[in-house]
Amino acid sequence: MQTRYTHGIVLPLLLSSLAAAAWAQQGTLPDGPQPGPMDQQAASIQALTAAGEQLLYAGSFGHGLFRSDDRGATWTKSGQGVTDPFILSLVTGKDGAIYAGTFRGGVFRTRDHGKTWQAINGGLKRHEIKTLLAVGDVIYAGTADGAYRLGKSDDHWVVVTTGLDEILVHALAQSSDGTLYAGTSGKGVLRFKANSNGWVRMHHGLKDHEGMIENFIRVLTIDPEGAIYAGTFDGGVFRSADGGTTWRPISRALPNDSIRGILFNSRGLFVATGHGIFKTTDKGRQWVPLNNGLTSMAVQVLIESGSGALYAGTNAGAFRSDDDGKTWTAINQGLEGGMAPPPFLFR
Repeated sequence: MQTRYTHGIVLPLLLSSLAAAAWAQQGTLPDGPQPGPMDQQAASIQALTAAGEQLLYAGSFGHGLFRSDDRGATWTKSGQGVTDPFILSLVTGKDGAIYAGTFRGGVFRTRDHGKTWQAINGGLKRHEIKTLLAVGDVIYAGTADGAYRLGKSDDHWVVVTTGLDEILVHALAQSSDGTLYAGTSGKGVLRFKANSNGWVRMHHGLKDHEGMIENFIRVLTIDPEGAIYAGTFDGGVFRSADGGTTWRPISRALPNDSIRGILFNSRGLFVATGHGIFKTTDKGRQWVPLNNGLTSMAVQVLIESGSGALYAGTNAGAFRSDDDGKTWTAINQGLEGGMAPPPFLFR
């Protein structure tokens, strides 16, 4: 499932849903979107970010960026200046700027509420941007060649530290003491403490049902108490209460182990999977399904806005919940997708 292509391979532009599904499993495409040749459903939403209580941005698989001023009730196209329609990540900076990470075009930023976007790629070795993280005034990017930090004054990316060369970084999280964690494709979870010598792998207890180390991490989240949650490609969720030194599985009761999002708030821990959304209030001993109203169960991203509303992006549009996930409403007006041919340059 997690085999990675070598640099420079070019594949034909196949349009069948079977081929798209196979590529998503074997390459580095976003997980889940499998468009068919005549598919006219809502766009597959890979990334979401909120900018206040009303304003939302959605990044799609092959149809670019969308913006909503009314909590997703209606959407309009955004992304003027963005050269790659395959959006993998979105984040809102402290100053209100929005950053979009793409599959082939690097990072783009808007400071005018999505009217225009500018590329910010100076210093990046690879332009596949799997994740973006905003911490205070700092923006981090997880790329196909490790983790980078954006300089405040010169809009130039610099490598965070050594040890992740040629490693695909799917997830980034930072604890309150400034320690940075990276979830990778092939190397599991790594930790970088300020003033240390580089990334250190943290895998004690991070094992699947057969005792094999979980090397493919898709999601990282840190709760207010400092506990770290790691969501894997197909091995469920793990929790560490000691800064990543040791891990234990907490998702044995989940019906699906493909983790696409982890969200923590005062009401519990929410997990988005390849087959719906679930919540636990007892650190994983019991999981409650939260899928009432979800017409697409292949969830790609899960976020919470400043007002407490939950938003889910799926392979067939977006959904909003105003009651902590008990019920969901489709919010797809203006998110029309149709058929999007998959990108054909793989590593």
